[in-house]
Amino acid sequence: MLNPSPPALPPRRDTEPVRVPVMDVTLDRRGLLYGLTFATMLTIAVYFGSQRFHGFDGALAGYCFATIFALFGVVYRYVVWLQRPPTRMYWKRGWQLFWQPGHRLHNMGLFFKAGWEKMIEQRFIRRRSRKRWLAHQLIFWGCIIAILITFPLTFGWLRFESDFTKPSDYMIVLMGQRLDFFTFPARSALGWLIMHGLNVAAVLCLGGIALVLGRRIKDEAELATQRFDNDILPLILLFAVSVTGMMLTASNLFLDGKFYYWITTTHAVTVYLWLLYLPFGKFFHIFQRIANVGVWFYKAAGANGPQAKCARCDTEYMSQMQQDDLKTILPDLGLDYTHSQVGNWQNLCPSCRRKLLTLNQFRATGKEFM
Repeated sequence: MLNPSPPALPPRRDTEPVRVPVMDVTLDRRGLLYGLTFATMLTIAVYFGSQRFHGFDGALAGYCFATIFALFGVVYRYVVWLQRPPTRMYWKRGWQLFWQPGHRLHNMGLFFKAGWEKMIEQRFIRRRSRKRWLAHQLIFWGCIIAILITFPLTFGWLRFESDFTKPSDYMIVLMGQRLDFFTFPARSALGWLIMHGLNVAAVLCLGGIALVLGRRIKDEAELATQRFDNDILPLILLFAVSVTGMMLTASNLFLDGKFYYWITTTHAVTVYLWLLYLPFGKFFHIFQRIANVGVWFYKAAGANGPQAKCARCDTEYMSQMQQDDLKTILPDLGLDYTHSQVGNWQNLCPSCRRKLLTLNQFRATGKEFM
């Protein structure tokens, strides 16, 4: 006999509306509030730091506006990022552990140690690859030097003036205050480094970009996972800023100022694009790395505290604090891990979870596990 035909599917109701997922583009109010607050604070600091715009260079106004917008974008995204359940839990626990009574001085030392290892020395990258670490260090210090020079000059907080007693020497004017104790000859090695600090930063960045591009072109793993918007575009923007900045110096020294206006305009556009990309692209992880210090506190406290044991094999596999926090966070993400026998799936170690999954697969197929 032939097998009976399967039951007919119910007729489709064309009158039912098709549900199309809509992307949520609602702006976060808290992010807007914090972003506008920090942008306003920076504007006020520029106003008073430049002596009510007396020391402000109007030619750099575009850089200043782009920087203020970039700050707004960074703060907005940072606030939104901190509201995610896992990030919010890490942030909350990190501060709780840091301000523990009786441990604050010790925690302060641990904070600077973690900051040095993770942000300055970047030891975690060196463990993976020394060549990769060198590329990160070159780009990191190139950007730091450029920021320390460019932003104070752009905001009118820093400028150089000739020494009245010795016109061949320069002195630094910081926030309207002449630093008479620090003067330097314009044609000395120190003067050259100060006046060409941005060129030094550009050379460091270009060296790091060359190493990174070499790895991304040759490494098959990188070729398979890299994306243009997240991996290649940041390098293109940083390369354009560095090259056009060095072209300004080349125009002054070797071309008698030729093409200077065109180079200035091109350099300004590349800087604007880099600043606008800063809050929304890969460079945002620089600011996320700061909060990673709190994760280090979290892991250290968990390792020294009570440990959670597996409900099946009684093996310690994570800190009790982390297990409790996971049980709190996962329901907020729409993940229900309640279990009829062990209370919660998080009460099982990873090894037992894999074993139970295999046993259930055999049971579902009607076979015995040998």
